[in-house]
Amino acid sequence: MVMDIKEIMETIPHRQPFLLIDRIEELEPGKRAVGKKCVSYNEPFFNGHFPQEPVMPGVLILEALAQVGAVAILSQPENQGKTVYFGGIDKAKFKRKVVPGDVLTLELEIIKQKGPIGMGTAKATVDGKVAASAELTFAVG
Repeated sequence: MVMDIKEIMETIPHRQPFLLIDRIEELEPGKRAVGKKCVSYNEPFFNGHFPQEPVMPGVLILEALAQVGAVAILSQPENQGKTVYFGGIDKAKFKRKVVPGDVLTLELEIIKQKGPIGMGTAKATVDGKVAASAELTFAVG
């Protein structure tokens, strides 16, 4: 493990209940990161999505991927203390449900960056099977 929850919270501003990553397992600052999210039945969003068949909302899977990307960007010395914002989501695809008990592996690779704007390819998997993928655009503020 490269970063635990305490180190993640020292890097990005997210807090519970919106902090959606539990640990970072691989990190190349400014280039890529791999994180994990252990999905628990106690997640607050399961109360309404859906009580009879709990499914993690796709938009929150994308947010978790973006948070992993934010760790990669904000781990660069020149970006420490800044905030990373969503600039766009393209080519999002959802391939399988994410349910309580799943462990999401969240991978984001930064494919281009010019000044404060950049783009990354993102993929979330469970047991090696793709749950979601997208291209995420970000802005460092």
